[in-house]
Amino acid sequence: MHSLQFTAETTVDGVLERDFTVAGVPGVLWSPASATGRAPLVLMGHGGGTHKRWPAMTGRARLLVHGCGFHVAVVDAPGHGDRPRTPHDEAEIAELYRARAAGEPEGPIVVRYNAHLAERAVPEWHATLDALQALPEIGADGPVGFYGLNMGTAIGVPFVAAEPRITAAVFGLHWPDALAEAARRITVPVEFSLQWDDEHIPRAAGLALFDAFASREKTLHANTGKHKELPRFEADSAVRFFARHLGGTVTPAA
Repeated sequence: MHSLQFTAETTVDGVLERDFTVAGVPGVLWSPASATGRAPLVLMGHGGGTHKRWPAMTGRARLLVHGCGFHVAVVDAPGHGDRPRTPHDEAEIAELYRARAAGEPEGPIVVRYNAHLAERAVPEWHATLDALQALPEIGADGPVGFYGLNMGTAIGVPFVAAEPRITAAVFGLHWPDALAEAARRITVPVEFSLQWDDEHIPRAAGLALFDAFASREKTLHANTGKHKELPRFEADSAVRFFARHLGGTVTPAA
């Protein structure tokens, strides 16, 4: 099993933030600074073109740490953040920019490229979870959640479908094309976000992915607005969702 190596540590506003690597994959772990004993873990996948410290990742992590006392971990996806791009990455990104400039649909390129990234990232997430659960403050038998939108869903759906340690998941904002088959193998509780006026993902496509999950408990959150206009209050909803399913108690913001 690959071990986790901490490379930096800071504490800000009651949150302990530690950089780490697992088999060369860089990540960050947020934890309550004054915690004693074990606490649940939430893994988060970032969106395409961003990285582990993207403001959305930092903000959601702090909500989960402050609100529930959970540990939260994010790693850079292949070709993102501190990880180099391969020639395949460069070619797919160039094709995406070309289609965008020409006013052509981006979906087919994003679906194809994200499926390729998932093939590379899912084994890395398995190894990262192994390493994180070896930490005494997390442990091997505690509840684990997964939280990923956009590309985080593209990687998270096949990961959760193959990972029995995941207790609950938040997904959304992706096409069903490469994900529906894996979604049918997911039975844990799911909260799913969809933008009703998404200019990239047709409404019927988002609904089809939600419908594919085999979970007995799944909730659809549909909001008006375009692809990048997901309301910030959905992050608060995700905190309450994980508190219900991972065993935490939400602490109101001061």
